[in-house]
Amino acid sequence: MQAITILGATGSIGVSTLDVIARHPDRYRVYALSAHSKVEQLAEQCVRFTPQVAVVGSADAAARLEKLLRASGLNTEVAFGEAALCAIASADACSTVMAAIVGAAGLAPTLAAAHAGKKVLLANKEALVMSGQLFMDAIAHSGASLLPIDSEHNAIFQCLPLGYQRMPAHHGIRKILLTASGGPFLDRAVNTLDDVTPEQAVAHPKWSMGRKISVDSATMMNKGLEVIEAHWLFGVAADQIEVVIHPQSVIHSMVSYADGSVLAQLGNPDMRTPIAHALAYPDRIESGVDAIDLFAIGQLNFRRPDTTQFPCLQLAFDALNAGGSAAAVMNAANEIAVDAFLERRIGFRQINQLIAQVMDQIPVTTVHDLPALLEQDQLSRQLARSLLVA
Repeated sequence: MQAITILGATGSIGVSTLDVIARHPDRYRVYALSAHSKVEQLAEQCVRFTPQVAVVGSADAAARLEKLLRASGLNTEVAFGEAALCAIASADACSTVMAAIVGAAGLAPTLAAAHAGKKVLLANKEALVMSGQLFMDAIAHSGASLLPIDSEHNAIFQCLPLGYQRMPAHHGIRKILLTASGGPFLDRAVNTLDDVTPEQAVAHPKWSMGRKISVDSATMMNKGLEVIEAHWLFGVAADQIEVVIHPQSVIHSMVSYADGSVLAQLGNPDMRTPIAHALAYPDRIESGVDAIDLFAIGQLNFRRPDTTQFPCLQLAFDALNAGGSAAAVMNAANEIAVDAFLERRIGFRQINQLIAQVMDQIPVTTVHDLPALLEQDQLSRQLARSLLVA
């Protein structure tokens, strides 16, 4: 039986993970749950899954959670802060960690799980975008298992030779084809995007996601981050990764081989499928997701992305090619820009403009450790905030 820590239990990935776990009580039990500020929702999850530890973001949230849990008769230990997150990610009592905290806040506990040799189910993009080399070095040194949760990377993993992750040339792998839905503005002209509202940007046509990730999908920064993730996960260069817009979101990604074969993983757009795959790998278990009905779908369409319409995608390729701290700088600037957009302080098309300004003004450096990486992250955030008020 796997003992599981879920970092980000109240988010969409965390909720889907708990749904899969609940279907297999003979295989999985919850060791720890975390949330930042959704105390009431976390308390409900604790009542149902009885974790040993629950972690929140602040002392005030911890006090409120403790009161709710004690009223429910639970003796779950309550803690707060980054150190507590790292503790539940690396605890001896935990074998598997679902890393689903959105943004840079998830970096330290995800790295802690990697250093501790856990089975890491990676839904936190920033662990690889910000600290790809540091993270992959930690995985290799500790012997941790790394299984991707993003539907695209999980699809690629499924299309690779069984048990194989990183891609040497002798496996005959020519290219990774990352599919993208195109988001809610795929068919809108660029000059109509100035007045896009946050409500329109978060209304994804296929996936149910958090607000930040939904905006990233609308700008295609989400796909850009996935390009960088794919580089680190599978050991491929930027020119071996191609983004393919596929509006139906039925093919989740593909791998092209030297013999002309292209292997694809298909499924309904539901994150429980990759979650169940990673939890049970190499076995297959029921996820609660129905098989796709090919007759109902009827046809599959593909098109090349237009980087004029989606400049954030090009910024991500630029950061990957630049190497060093460039991706961390880009990621931090994007987080500030998306927050500003959601708060209606900048327009939709100003998101990429702010990111580009920050990338232009902060020199690329070589990063050897986490403190140096976090310094670049903070430098980027400070510059982005100053440009917002300039």
